Amino acid sequence: MTVTVGRRQLLAALGGAAATWPLAARAQQPAMPVIGFLSAVSPGPFAQRIAAFHQGLNEAGYVEGRNVAIENRWAEEQYDRLPALAADLVGRRVVVIVTYTDAAALAAKAATTTIPIVFVNGGDPVRAGIVPRLNRPGGNVTGASFFGVDLAPKQLALLHEVVPNAAVIALLVDQNVPDAVTQVPAVQETARILGLRLVVLKVHAASDIDTAFATLVREQAGALVVGTGALLTNRRKEIIALAARHALPTIYPFREFSADGGLISYGNNVPDSFRQAGVYAGRILNGDKPADMPVILSTKFEFVLNLRTAKAMGIKISPAVSVRVDEMIE
Repeated sequence: MTVTVGRRQLLAALGGAAATWPLAARAQQPAMPVIGFLSAVSPGPFAQRIAAFHQGLNEAGYVEGRNVAIENRWAEEQYDRLPALAADLVGRRVVVIVTYTDAAALAAKAATTTIPIVFVNGGDPVRAGIVPRLNRPGGNVTGASFFGVDLAPKQLALLHEVVPNAAVIALLVDQNVPDAVTQVPAVQETARILGLRLVVLKVHAASDIDTAFATLVREQAGALVVGTGALLTNRRKEIIALAARHALPTIYPFREFSADGGLISYGNNVPDSFRQAGVYAGRILNGDKPADMPVILSTKFEFVLNLRTAKAMGIKISPAVSVRVDEMIE
């Protein structure tokens, strides 16, 4: 028996089939891999570093929204939230977790022994307990370190050259960074050798910063060294404003501070460490194992001077200091 199908019926049938083809094709496409990003602080002040991370991902062949998705978790300076945020990323079965700050790396490490972790930190990751060794870290953790805390004695010496008449110098320490706290004796020894009195001010939260400045004013500090740490970097504009209000010559750990009006900074190129973390995350997505990927140590250092701030404070930079400056911001 022959069945005759009318033209309208045929077109309707073909249209219905065509409507289902894209759905079927989409169902057969592999799911987009998801990277979890975990940090102890908030995103705003770290836009440049996050952009560098994306640049590294791009270099490895990944673009957010095109062939990779990113789930961001920011603790907003509430460090006790990190374990739950890390557990949430593990529950979402992300392919790799990228962390910033020692506390975030340790929270992620405690949450999973199988999901690869790529950290960015400013201290010694072995000393912090993040990895057992640098060359072949083993396990599921690797990353990039810019060793910021170890530069504090050098920063004190540079500040002394800029303001040699300051007999009392304060050191602002982020207590959330264990490495930063352990470096205090080395800074104290440098101060002793230079014949300076060092006032150590430890902060744990943003609310401690005003109290710290009140103390250094009471102690008649003539200059300030701002240590490394996500809290201090996150609050850099507040710290720079307080230093300007008290006409306090200050050295900072990263270029971002000088770019925002801080007097001088000396430290690693931190965005480059974030870029390298992006490259590492992309390599892991491509099948590399973190156990075989050595921890990357930053070798780029920047000595930056903000001339406008120096003039506002009436500070004359000696030729001996000027010739060593990598960048002058006017």
